[in-house]
Amino acid sequence: MTRVAIMQPTYLPWIGYFGLMKSVDLFIFLDSVQFTRRSWQQRNQIKTANGPIWLTVPVLSKGKRDQLITDVEIDRSRDFPQSHQRALELNYKKSPHFDTYAPQLLSLIGANNRNLTDLTISTIAWLASTLGITTPIRRSSEFEVAGTKAELLASLCDQVGATEYISPPGSKDYLDESDAFTRRGLPLRYFNFTNPEYPQRFGDFLPYMSVVDLLFNCGPESLTLIEKGCEVS
Repeated sequence: MTRVAIMQPTYLPWIGYFGLMKSVDLFIFLDSVQFTRRSWQQRNQIKTANGPIWLTVPVLSKGKRDQLITDVEIDRSRDFPQSHQRALELNYKKSPHFDTYAPQLLSLIGANNRNLTDLTISTIAWLASTLGITTPIRRSSEFEVAGTKAELLASLCDQVGATEYISPPGSKDYLDESDAFTRRGLPLRYFNFTNPEYPQRFGDFLPYMSVVDLLFNCGPESLTLIEKGCEVS
């Protein structure tokens, strides 16, 4: 059986993203669809003493309204790596596992990437490996497939020989309205994630933060905590 999940690449994703990745046999980054500004594709949240704050990657968007995610370029006129590195150091340097993981992560954030996906996918791949997730990854832009929404996802599953598609619940409405998977005889199941509580700095537990919050606070126990929140139905 080859269980496949397909998700847009996002910046320093939340822990449920990695729960989905751990639950399948192949994970495909959906980078061949239209980019959405001010979305998870270019930003995420970390916890601070004053509540959550956004870390946003600036991108070039003027005159590029309909660009695909894979074509989005980082705006290098703004020194975002330094501000993101400083924010992570300020808020996590006293966390138990910051010194173990921060050097490599901060180096990846500071790399001279041209495209947004070069940054997001390289950091996701490193985070997954560091967590102990070995699921193979590919990009949808590698394939020649047509269609949108459900038809596009089902076509990608065809291309890789999927025997089951595992979807996040946010896609349920449009997937249930389509026959793209039933026409192919491809089972469709949904991934649900309950954010487990874990030790954090700065007061009461705050869910839905970037996975770096979990990693810096819990280190080698992170994957076990992620697995506790996973359910496929």
